[in-house]
Amino acid sequence: MSNAHDEHESAIKTPKQLIVAVIAAFAVPIICIVLLVEFVTSQNLPAAGSTAQTPEAIAARIQPVSDVGYTFKDATGPKQLLSGEEVFKSTCVACHGAGVAGAPKFGEASAWAPRIKEGYDKVLNHALHGFNAMPAKGGNADLDDVEVARAMVYMVNNSGGNFKEPEVKTPAAEVAATK
Repeated sequence: MSNAHDEHESAIKTPKQLIVAVIAAFAVPIICIVLLVEFVTSQNLPAAGSTAQTPEAIAARIQPVSDVGYTFKDATGPKQLLSGEEVFKSTCVACHGAGVAGAPKFGEASAWAPRIKEGYDKVLNHALHGFNAMPAKGGNADLDDVEVARAMVYMVNNSGGNFKEPEVKTPAAEVAATK
C-alpha cells in the first residue's frame, strides 16, 4: 500500500513551498502582462499628435503611387491653352497619325495639298465643326477654338503648308494690367 501512496504525492511538501507556489502563480502572469504592455507601447507608431499627419509625411507615403506623370490642373483657375503640338499628340494623332477613315496623315504633303489650297478658313471650319467622318474639334469638346486652330496649323505646316499661328485675344483686364 505504501507504493500507491508514493505515486500520488505532491511536489509541494512544506508550507514554505506552498507559499512560493502561490506567489509565483500570481506574480508570473502579472510580470508577463507588464512586459507585453511595455513591448507594445515602446514602438514608435504614428498617431494623432505625431509627425505622421504632416503634409511632408503624407506626401512621402503617397509619392510612390502619386507620381505617375499626371498633370493636375486647377479647375477654378484660368484655362491654360495647349500648343498645337500638345493638342495633336493628345487628340488628333488618333486619326491623323495613321490616316484613319480618310483623314490625311500627319506629314504627308500629297494628302494635305488639296486641303491647303482651300485656305486657312475652310480647313479651320472643318476642324472646328467636323467634316465627313471627323467629329467637331476631333471629338474633344473641351478644346478651345484657339487650341483647335493651333493644332490645325501645326499639322498643315508639318505637311507642306505655311499657315500663320492664330493670335490669342487677351481679356481687357489683362491688357490694362500690363500697361
